[in-house]
Amino acid sequence: LKTYPVSVSSKQFEKFYNGFCNKVLWPLFHEFLSYVDYNEEYWKTYVAVNKVFCNEVAKHVTPDSVVWVHDYHLLLLPSMLRSLFPNLPIGFFLHIPFPSPSIFMQLPWRKELMEGMLGADLIGFHTYEYTTNFLRTLIRMFGIDHKSGTFFYQDRVVRAETFPMGIDFELFNNASRKRKIKNLVKRIREQFGEKKIIFSIDRLDYTKGIYNRLLAYERLLQRRPDLRGKVVLLIIIVPSRVGVEHYQRMKRSLEEKISEINGTFGTIEWTPVLYYNKFLNFEELTAHYLASDVMLVTSLKDGMNLIAKEFVASRKDGKGVLILSEFAGSAKELGEALIVNPNSIEELTSAIEKALGLSEEEMRERLSVMQERLRRYNILKWGTDFLSSLEHVIAERMKLATKLLTPALIDKLKESFHKAHKRILFLDYDGTLVPFANRPSLAKPDTHLLSLLSALSQLANTEVVLISGRKKEDLERWFEGLNLNFICEHGLFIKRRGKDWEATAFMSSEIKNKIKSIMEVYVDRLPRSFIEEKEYSIVFHYRNADPEQANLRVAELVDELLGFTGTSDINLILGNKIVEVRPAGIDKGVAANLFLKDDNFDFILAIGDDTTDEDLFLKLPKEAVTIKVGMGTSNAKYSLKSYADVRNLLEILVSHE
Repeated sequence: LKTYPVSVSSKQFEKFYNGFCNKVLWPLFHEFLSYVDYNEEYWKTYVAVNKVFCNEVAKHVTPDSVVWVHDYHLLLLPSMLRSLFPNLPIGFFLHIPFPSPSIFMQLPWRKELMEGMLGADLIGFHTYEYTTNFLRTLIRMFGIDHKSGTFFYQDRVVRAETFPMGIDFELFNNASRKRKIKNLVKRIREQFGEKKIIFSIDRLDYTKGIYNRLLAYERLLQRRPDLRGKVVLLIIIVPSRVGVEHYQRMKRSLEEKISEINGTFGTIEWTPVLYYNKFLNFEELTAHYLASDVMLVTSLKDGMNLIAKEFVASRKDGKGVLILSEFAGSAKELGEALIVNPNSIEELTSAIEKALGLSEEEMRERLSVMQERLRRYNILKWGTDFLSSLEHVIAERMKLATKLLTPALIDKLKESFHKAHKRILFLDYDGTLVPFANRPSLAKPDTHLLSLLSALSQLANTEVVLISGRKKEDLERWFEGLNLNFICEHGLFIKRRGKDWEATAFMSSEIKNKIKSIMEVYVDRLPRSFIEEKEYSIVFHYRNADPEQANLRVAELVDELLGFTGTSDINLILGNKIVEVRPAGIDKGVAANLFLKDDNFDFILAIGDDTTDEDLFLKLPKEAVTIKVGMGTSNAKYSLKSYADVRNLLEILVSHE
């Protein structure tokens, strides 16, 4: 393993580590908002230090490199590397909690930090809760939805996934065999004699709930006088962030409480709380795990907490009880521990009391289940799983990239277009020829598009069919004077050049009004949503609504509509930020084939971006050239990244004639 130094000045390090990392990110991500200091100088230094890391990493990147970025200190690094190496496989793992959207959104630099993380291909978290918080924030901030954690960002496949970090199980499980550790265990046990040892070790941090342990222990001694002189609370606090004032105040507070407990209950022969402010090496740490009767982990908020796992793994003797906070990430895996809410002093006190009285048989049963789980999902499995998942994401990216229309493929397409005797082009409108607009009425074509469509429609032996979910009145008004064919309302109406509109299906006004009344309820429940009423269909739009709230309300709406439409001859269509109800048996593919019956076309091109365009891609003849706009799985043969790329392609076809 090679390591490379990253050099920053002491002044930079102070503002970066003690500043932004530990006065902004750490308290906010752990939801201790009163400790957050939104200092702009800290932010500027954080950006600068991430750039220093980026420059150093860039020196060592090769074509075969895979980069795995770790933790909150380097949230910006993935996007910085992505800008330098667009195809570099990048993983990112956050070792602390990811907060709820409402808390993350309080960061003045929330957009930059999210974009930084989104530079990675795979983003990992310890628990499902943190993964969900991230995905909810993604929806809230960028309107990006996901499918089982997978989504598309800047034309890349990105995945957010849960990987609960393991430990080196065998290292801790076999520790009791080592002579040095055996001797240390013996020495600890001799020091305390027959007393029950309640062990607690943590870094000095307000997230660890250390003060609550003292309160619970104090209550235990008050409640159970018979335990006085028979138990001892051994607290080891590892020095941490000594330059941060919060931590110094907390240290003084803890020491004062310890003195109070010892002064109240202690005797010449017995000190209730033994407190050490020091670091333990591996042998000393595992010896304390093995010598203890109860392990106390009472985090108020913790990404994972490996101490709990290390204690369980160490107890090869099948003895000892773990008391574990429900707010530690490891609680999701160690359910056989005594799980507590550390904010409830009564609950914590009762758990300690129960742990001290637990039978050896029950200890063994609880420990054996947890140990087997930790043995299977150890640190090696954790790392392997992450890298394997990253490999799958990269493979998916490469698979989608093979569909992209390259210059060579465009040349072949031009050649086929030029050689064809009879051509037809099916072109979707919104999202394909123009970007999406917040309201349907704002999506009018620009002069460049009108000119391009005019040129295409004037080509000899060429039919241009414009497809849209919009009303026929909109298309007639916007494209008046152009020699175009139309499919509107997703196939409910078609219009051949120089002819009148034809309806392909019908919906009764009675059914339509019933659906409208259902949708109106949800317009009231979802601010900034609205209804678009068409001749034979009706659409619920929610593009402008709060994305997270929209997901909830739309799911409710769809459920209610399905209950109604299930008995009617109508279909429910989920499109791009729309829910549409229309007559059954008609879609863009069915409507397109009505045009194909008119002539023998030897060149068929179809381009679309929406889920409703998949019907078109599926139902055209197999020789048709089908193109999806945007990344994502599709029935189309090829893809283009944006509406601008579609226009460029059409200009190439026009100019080639």
